[in-house]
Amino acid sequence: MTMRRSLYTPDHEAFRAGFRQFLDREAVPHTQRWEDTGQVDRSFFEAAGRNGFLGFEAPEEFGGLAIDDFRYNAIMSEEVVASGTAGDGFTLGNDILAPYLINLTTPEQRKRWLPGFTAGTTIPAIAMTEPTTGSDLAAVRTTARREGDQYVVDGAKTFITNGVQADLVLVLARTGERDGRGLSLIAVEAATPGFRKGNGLHKIGRKAQDTAELFFDHCRVPVDNLIGEPGCGMRTVLTNLPRERLSMAVIAVASAERALALAVSHCRDRTSFGEPLGSHQALRFELAEMHTEIGVARVFVDRCVQGLLDGELTAEDAAGAKYWTTDLQCSVIDRCLQLFGGYGYMEEYPIARMWRDARVQRIYGGTNEIMKEVVGRAVVAARVSGR
Repeated sequence: MTMRRSLYTPDHEAFRAGFRQFLDREAVPHTQRWEDTGQVDRSFFEAAGRNGFLGFEAPEEFGGLAIDDFRYNAIMSEEVVASGTAGDGFTLGNDILAPYLINLTTPEQRKRWLPGFTAGTTIPAIAMTEPTTGSDLAAVRTTARREGDQYVVDGAKTFITNGVQADLVLVLARTGERDGRGLSLIAVEAATPGFRKGNGLHKIGRKAQDTAELFFDHCRVPVDNLIGEPGCGMRTVLTNLPRERLSMAVIAVASAERALALAVSHCRDRTSFGEPLGSHQALRFELAEMHTEIGVARVFVDRCVQGLLDGELTAEDAAGAKYWTTDLQCSVIDRCLQLFGGYGYMEEYPIARMWRDARVQRIYGGTNEIMKEVVGRAVVAARVSGR
């Protein structure tokens, strides 16, 4: 029993069915092994590329489909969650990195990088967070000093998704424009001398997603690897953050929906004191509350997706969606796990992995405390201006 959604067309739903078949065939059977090894097979990304599921916003001449419609991105996130597939590769590539690689690159850069990106043979990453900066990107210490036709990059990044396998990393570094305050995005290719990857980090959750520290020691990169304008890296990142945070909200609601579905099924099948769990009023009240809360979140996030399509999604709306839905995600999954009793704490039950995987949603993409600050500043500014 769910409210009818109006966001998707029949074409979108046909895409959903095809993508789900792909996941069931190429991902679901391997998810446990990916969790055990700490990374998704490179061959999976190549299969995704062959089927048109990577970088589909890119022009056809570079292997894309020239489809600029975030609803397809949202469908992919929803089905990754619904299928139980592990890994964040689609979100990172399609939702976060695609705008940088497609919209900010030069024609020469697109020829170099997009064919591999859309084919799944070039695994990308973006490196912003540092050991001492966290969500405060203005405090980035990694430097890129220009010497002739090269940038010399020095510094370290941490918690980098795809860091172990990355072939191409977009690095946010201080290049010194604007009286020394400028930040720029510079693409560093894996084989570049002076670039070193640390071992995969051991995380509480998201175990199939490789995450690493990256180190740059007099790493010399061609000036032609600059992404966008020099000194405009922070502005570029801030422009793309609403889309990234909306992507997290989509995942959050989809995860809450799946957790509730698992809990409802369990309450129908499991008995307590000779009766199905679902026959107890206290549990029905709990299910009713979660069902309603998720429904409210679903309507809000769908509206935000439409706002992105219409060019109307604001930074504060995206931040609000991210913090509210990820808080809800963690709350719902925790309450659903409780309904499973001891079984919910067993790794072989999907609700257990969902519980440990959810926690980072409130941290990355900007902590939820930072999200509230973004919303709060916008609210105060609107009140002051009389809007």
